[in-house]
Amino acid sequence: MSRQDLIDQLKQKNPQINNSESELVLETFCNTIEKALIDRKNVELRGFGTFFVKKIKEKYSARNPRTGEIIYVPEKNKVRFRPSRKLKNFINE
Repeated sequence: MSRQDLIDQLKQKNPQINNSESELVLETFCNTIEKALIDRKNVELRGFGTFFVKKIKEKYSARNPRTGEIIYVPEKNKVRFRPSRKLKNFINE
């Protein structure tokens, strides 16, 4: 589902809101999640899941699969998503 599809869904559910307002709602929602993750906070949406940042350790002896060369991989942060039990059950039914 694309960003425009989400905006269209918001418009269908709330016909009193115009496209620019629904786009602003979606933009604010995404920016709020981004800021929370940058501040290393977990974002929990009840009934949907949790977004969190996981620290990935550095690797001194990783190998490039194409060339076989040993490379260094620096430490980094990754965003992870853990679905709620309710979402898992809904998808698996």
